[in-house]
Amino acid sequence: MKSVEEQIALIERGAVDFHSREDLVKKLTRSLETGKPLTIKAGFDPTAPDLHLGHTVLIQKLRHFQLLGHEVNFLIGDFTGLIGDPTGKSETRPPLTPDDVKRNAETYKEQVFKILDPEKTKVVFNSTWLGQLTSYDMIRLASELTVARMLERDDFKKRFESNRPISIHEFLYPLIQGYDSVAMEADVELGGTDQLFNLLMGRDLQRSRGQEPQVVLTMPLLEGLDGVNKMSKSLGNYIGISEAADSIFGKIMSISDDLMFRYYELLSDLSMDEVRSLKRKMEQGEIHPKTVKVELAKEMVARFHSAEAAEEAERNFEQVFARHELPDEIEEVEIAESAEPVWIPKLLLDAGMVKSTSDGRRMIQQNAVTVDGEKVEDINATIACQGSVLLKVGKRRFCRVLFT
Repeated sequence: MKSVEEQIALIERGAVDFHSREDLVKKLTRSLETGKPLTIKAGFDPTAPDLHLGHTVLIQKLRHFQLLGHEVNFLIGDFTGLIGDPTGKSETRPPLTPDDVKRNAETYKEQVFKILDPEKTKVVFNSTWLGQLTSYDMIRLASELTVARMLERDDFKKRFESNRPISIHEFLYPLIQGYDSVAMEADVELGGTDQLFNLLMGRDLQRSRGQEPQVVLTMPLLEGLDGVNKMSKSLGNYIGISEAADSIFGKIMSISDDLMFRYYELLSDLSMDEVRSLKRKMEQGEIHPKTVKVELAKEMVARFHSAEAAEEAERNFEQVFARHELPDEIEEVEIAESAEPVWIPKLLLDAGMVKSTSDGRRMIQQNAVTVDGEKVEDINATIACQGSVLLKVGKRRFCRVLFT
């Protein structure tokens, strides 16, 4: 293991809240003296099947702890997912079905090992202990928190003051998340800044049961491609870690220079000294911003695909954007030939290029659609269903339609 000072330097990278640094120093010192690694906890409710880069900020920090020799517990909230995390919500969140939880949990396990070392990761499910709690246990647990304390949470307070409903089961969520820390005897728990109340609940419950309170470490919510709002699938500003290599590369290349260094700090394996050196050289004109961004894009593609895929993605990007050439590989879709012309938004939908004809119309209005290299400007335009056509949507998506 590294020294306490060296470990703290890596652990603090990008972190926001630290409760408390003094407690962590004590735990790390004892760990060095005894040779016993710390138990690190981070929980993820399987609310959606796909993870994006915003989710990986926490996972990257878990990897830091792994590199330092500690035991990482990746907690899948299959029990809490049935409740629905109310954090940051303006209304009651619909709970997942058991089938949703099971299906999403399996995909989480597959995706996180693109970052974490599977040999050094313990995947646990909180239904293991929460499913064994009796009605008496739940009532006793609920007695440990007052309504006044719960309304200290900003999201609950806002909903209460605006007369929006708060279901009783939502009050149980922080308690149950805190109880996870008791059951796991966690030394450190990680979470987003919006999870601070819940994470501190774990410290309180551990203390009341005679355990040494966990250290709480929060990480920032990563901004999406727009550089303003947090990365979110619902806002469409996300980079999914299961996306194609070309898509990940192209999206990284689209971010601003300022946001690029935010991503470097929170996601990259480069040391902060190396990141600061890149930024200094860029600001002094020694290196072009595009070169710095390419290296970040290649690192992310290599992490979620391979080094070979990263090199190929860079070549494709240069072909399409720098030299305005077509990529080497273009997806082909066969569609039935017809004597009647097809409405272009309908063709885009049939080719899998848009989610709906409304989406297709919107892309045309944004001047983001070309057919055989010609920009489509009329949302009512049609095309003959014969031969083949090359479709392009946005800057990165190509498809060749073969009418058969």
